[in-house]
Amino acid sequence: MQLKTKAIVISNVKFGEADLIVKCFTLEKGVVSFMLKGIRKSKKGRMRVSLFQPLTLLEIEATYKENKNLQYLKEVKVDYPLQTLHTDIFKSTVVMFLAEVLKSSIQEEEKNESLFQFLKESLIYLDQVDSIKNFHLHFIVKLTSFLGFSPDQSSEAFPYFDMLNGVFQLKEYNMYSFNNTNSVLLKELMKLENYGEAENLKLNQERRKSFLDFMMLYYELQLQGFRKPKSLEILQQLF
Repeated sequence: MQLKTKAIVISNVKFGEADLIVKCFTLEKGVVSFMLKGIRKSKKGRMRVSLFQPLTLLEIEATYKENKNLQYLKEVKVDYPLQTLHTDIFKSTVVMFLAEVLKSSIQEEEKNESLFQFLKESLIYLDQVDSIKNFHLHFIVKLTSFLGFSPDQSSEAFPYFDMLNGVFQLKEYNMYSFNNTNSVLLKELMKLENYGEAENLKLNQERRKSFLDFMMLYYELQLQGFRKPKSLEILQQLF
């Protein structure tokens, strides 16, 4: 069948001498991987390696076969022309981190329009604004609601956050129950409506680092196979 859909590039991997394998999160089919034959040596045609940088927003046309691991692209064009995401060193570091998080956390091969729209709107916002020091913190909190393990807000009056069960509790029940500044910050971020509000939080580099480590542990406990991003340390050096 012919597949026409919007897509967000999650990752790309070199294959052989000239090929590229690109993993995308598509609007119509969820996660789909594509084999791009000869693209790394080709100097002709509209498909260029630069189109497949992580978190690029695309419109694609492909020949799609069910139960096949690798699909083949026929046409590709930019859906939204990103201006700063891959050129600004701070934003490109955030992009590298977010792409790794998404690669480890999104596995579904089915349509999830709400998640797709959340990702697209978040990336466009990141591309357009200047102040982004707390963006990644708010993003990974918001993402939990689309992945199915958002902290239970009905219990947020309690001080201890139980990472194993994703709930706030009155007492410390296990080794993954925390009552500290990270639990407090988690509650604050959960209440915010938009990324702009997160920028108003007065956080220093040490607090951002501590909270990010806290949330990565939560992701590891909730998602089987989740790997802590290799770019985490670089991100924490910049923010």
